[in-house]
Amino acid sequence: MTAQTSLQTASHGTWPSPVSASMVAAGATPLSSLAIAGTDILWLAGRASEAGRTTLQRLRTERVDELTPLPLNVRTRVHEYGGGAYAVEGDTVFFSHAGDNRLYRKDGDAPPVAFTAEGRQRFADFIVDRARNRLVAVRERHPDDPASHAQPENTLCAIGFDGSETVLAQGHDFYSSPRLSPDGRQLAWLTWDHPRMPWQGTELWLAAIGDDGSLAAPALVAGGPEESICQPEWSPDGRLYFVSDRSGWWNLYRHGDVSQAICPLEAEFAGPHWTFGNSMYGFLSANEIACTYIDKGVSKLARLVIGSARLEAIPNPYDEIRELRTGDGFIALLGGSPTIPAEIARIDLANGELQVLVRSITTLPDDGYLSTPESISYPSANGRTAHAFFYPPCNRDVTAPADEKPPVIVIGHGGPTGMAASTLKLATQFWTSRGFGVLDVNYGGSTGFGRAYRDALKGQWGVVDVEDCVAGARWLVEQGRADGERLIIRGSSAGGYTTLCALAFHDVFKLGASYYGVSDLQGLDDDSHKFESHYNEYLIAPQPQARQVYLERSPSHHVDKLACPMIFFQGLDDKVVPPQQSETMVTALRQRGVPVAYVELEGEGHGFRKGESIVRTLEAELYFYQRMFGLHDAAAPAPVAIHNLDDAA
Repeated sequence: MTAQTSLQTASHGTWPSPVSASMVAAGATPLSSLAIAGTDILWLAGRASEAGRTTLQRLRTERVDELTPLPLNVRTRVHEYGGGAYAVEGDTVFFSHAGDNRLYRKDGDAPPVAFTAEGRQRFADFIVDRARNRLVAVRERHPDDPASHAQPENTLCAIGFDGSETVLAQGHDFYSSPRLSPDGRQLAWLTWDHPRMPWQGTELWLAAIGDDGSLAAPALVAGGPEESICQPEWSPDGRLYFVSDRSGWWNLYRHGDVSQAICPLEAEFAGPHWTFGNSMYGFLSANEIACTYIDKGVSKLARLVIGSARLEAIPNPYDEIRELRTGDGFIALLGGSPTIPAEIARIDLANGELQVLVRSITTLPDDGYLSTPESISYPSANGRTAHAFFYPPCNRDVTAPADEKPPVIVIGHGGPTGMAASTLKLATQFWTSRGFGVLDVNYGGSTGFGRAYRDALKGQWGVVDVEDCVAGARWLVEQGRADGERLIIRGSSAGGYTTLCALAFHDVFKLGASYYGVSDLQGLDDDSHKFESHYNEYLIAPQPQARQVYLERSPSHHVDKLACPMIFFQGLDDKVVPPQQSETMVTALRQRGVPVAYVELEGEGHGFRKGESIVRTLEAELYFYQRMFGLHDAAAPAPVAIHNLDDAA
């Protein structure tokens, strides 16, 4: 720990900070998609400095090898959100390259070789069926003429190592999670259909595999329109397990004549299926499971002896565990905490030894610049209780004037069926170390608090989420922890919609920042990709009943109510929330004389991956807040143009 210097006094929002935008961009390596092959552990790592590409890493004993050097980008865009982009068997890996959507095979130290044809198809969530020399995967085939706007066709498909493609199951709108039994004779998988999203209702199917490799007499064994099934897995002795929320909580079940909950608990053993390949449990033996589950928004790690219904805690330092995989006597996990950025670790189950394999951030600022969040619950509208993490301003070198309260940035997470977690993120510390407070809200609709809390958003998007963000801001002001005249709301995607609604329909916030946010619900329906094309039927209402509600809740139809300065950020390649959504709002605000800034990013989609994009957006957002609150150094360069600034009060 560095010795503390004498404190300087400065207004909140102007504190000098070592957490620069370039540190945020360069310091955090996105980590995901764990896998185990024998004693080796594999994962995907993002490369912000290489245009945001993702590369496959493999730990062999003490050495980490990069298996996919430039220009390979291990990513799939099935459902647009992707996931499940590679599979491993022994020394062989199979992966999807985002540059051409083809599948590649890499044997040992040999260079990767493409083995599927070029075309309009994408693959995800594949498993190796070695006995039949093939992969089993989700295939998404897009129309030959993109201008037709026809939806892609999703199927369960066998891909031969020779590149041949054979449809195994079709007829449903979506497929996921193909899982081969240990003896290779049965296949389990999930399906769901419009208008449901996978966290609303899915079906678990099971079929024998015939001598010719086809599926014989597929049978529906669990699930339905009001039951969400996740992560089917086979035990080593050939029993099928899965996670279901039939009790109101995502719990573990074993398939049988009557499927049984093996550890009933008011906790979540799964998360929403935004991406493929998610894993929150695995088998240590035929009778023992290692699992992670979310209890009141915090992750726990445990062993479960099947038949005991008793969880034995596995000591670890993490409050958030995103993924878990099991090996022979060990587990690998991706976790983090308020003091630990996301990292991949290996835990030896014999002696409890934890070995950190890779960190998302290798160099952290001194602890004196890092804010530790407080988990808070507070009253919201209609008797609800909302949950959030509050990060107070923190900077060891600076104090604010005694009579000054901090500006607070309220964040509505994306999804909206997502979850705010407390893992250390430099993007949050960027703000707190400058004297801003941050409130990261798990509004009604968030995952991690059971189905009833998740369903609080049913038909109420743009209402419940906004009310919980507004209530959180007011609660902080009442507690004397925020300046009521300097409240900010920001969010991305669905969180951007929450931001726009809060500013259009409430008068609590003074500034807003929308990252590729939704402004027009009808436009979202018209432009949305297949996966989310009916999501609004749950979040708002089915058509034609929703037509009037769309008008009432779309900020683009209420720009006359927007008087707060705003900044917008938009990737020009975004297929989820197209640029028109942001452009419409910017144009309307400019015409009304409201201060507004707009940052367009070429080569970026739904979520920014490039280092230069992260730097540009953070610096522009900080400048915007400081300029609008009268905190900006006039001699410093302006990283973004603010229209109508001369008209600001």
